[in-house]
Amino acid sequence: MFQKILIANRGEIALRVLRACKELGIQTVVVHSTADADAMHVRLADESVCIGPPPSRDSYLNIHQIVAACEITGADAVHPGYGFLSENAKFADILAAHNITFIGPSGDHIRVMGDKIEAKRTAKRLGIPVVPGSDGAINDDREAKRVAAEIGYPVIIKASAGGGGRGMKVARTEADLEVALQTAKSEAGAAFGDDAVYIEKYLEKPRHIEVQVFGDGAGRGVHFGERDCSLQRRHQKVWEEANSPALNAEERARIGGICASAIADLGYSGAGTIEFLYENGEFYFIEMNTRLQVEHPVTEAITGIDLVHEQIRVASGGGLSVRQEDIKFTGHAIECRINAEDPRTFTPSPGTITHFHTPGGLGIRVDSGVYSGYKIPPYYDSLIGKLIVHGRNRVECMMRLRRALDEFVVDGIKTTLPLFRDLVGNPDIANGDYDIHWLEKYLAEEDHA
Repeated sequence: MFQKILIANRGEIALRVLRACKELGIQTVVVHSTADADAMHVRLADESVCIGPPPSRDSYLNIHQIVAACEITGADAVHPGYGFLSENAKFADILAAHNITFIGPSGDHIRVMGDKIEAKRTAKRLGIPVVPGSDGAINDDREAKRVAAEIGYPVIIKASAGGGGRGMKVARTEADLEVALQTAKSEAGAAFGDDAVYIEKYLEKPRHIEVQVFGDGAGRGVHFGERDCSLQRRHQKVWEEANSPALNAEERARIGGICASAIADLGYSGAGTIEFLYENGEFYFIEMNTRLQVEHPVTEAITGIDLVHEQIRVASGGGLSVRQEDIKFTGHAIECRINAEDPRTFTPSPGTITHFHTPGGLGIRVDSGVYSGYKIPPYYDSLIGKLIVHGRNRVECMMRLRRALDEFVVDGIKTTLPLFRDLVGNPDIANGDYDIHWLEKYLAEEDHA
């Protein structure tokens, strides 16, 4: 087991990893920018190192400074959390060159899955169902028209190096295609420094289903069930559930088994999430995230397994602590991402939290690094906390969620809490009857009401 882990992140995920380390008796080091000097994870860590000014490029994305912090403090491993350097293959390689363990997959696996075109090819080779589309990057309008005609309109053009909805455009007819292609390439080049794009069949009313997987790096793989992340705004997840209200036990076992086998065949090490669009009983691979997900707590709630503990165990050479037959799913869990944003316009709302009170009671968990008097800096992601609720079934879970949202108090800034209070009372949400377009349509209707 590791002696000392450096946590290369901030906010609630840094605090989440820190807690897991403390439970395992591992010393902790956190890095922070000058803007985060008073953050909760900095206060609670055994050691902290300031690595630069507020801009991420000068601090949390500064590989040289993070490696230096490891050497200064004697950390023998780094947990990257999510975001920042968590899917940076170069970072993983540099740590390995300095004999520091990256708590995550190999740089090679990060590279393969970080390239959306290569990831799709790999998924297909491993037996994972994929969305019909181009075999590689689309180079010109003529090729785009040929592929689109073969798979049928509507189609979606996606950035190969992309994510978060950037470099992503829908073409419903051939007349739309040329403009969509050029716009997607331009956005991809600006956002990622790579304008390569590919084409896939556009599904009209799919759900977003993702499978949590783990590999031991030596040919063993397991899955921890699926999460439904269909409630999204601009391709950003807002509300996540485990298990999905749309799947039955047979479908869950089928797609989970496919993913676990693929991870084993790949020789993958650590946590990963294989993401799908799901429509009419069929799964279609979109991408694989080679890190811990923001929404991992709902999986922990229904399995009773600490996924960060598992990450650390695997990275230290201890292998997986469970076999597939040991993993049981109990009850239902929902996570709401509480952001420092206006609940209608989603404009960021940095500032000082004057009062912060979290809900409690059976089945309630809040992952947050903020507190009364904490000043939210304007430089980073607007997520300030996650409300996770677990119940014996979805009905009980929704009842607890409604009560927990009423108890949650954040004063001094605007947050998305009012949005969730609206959603929890909506009949479609209560019935689990929604797809990836539902939330944007709902918000558009509310704006015109």
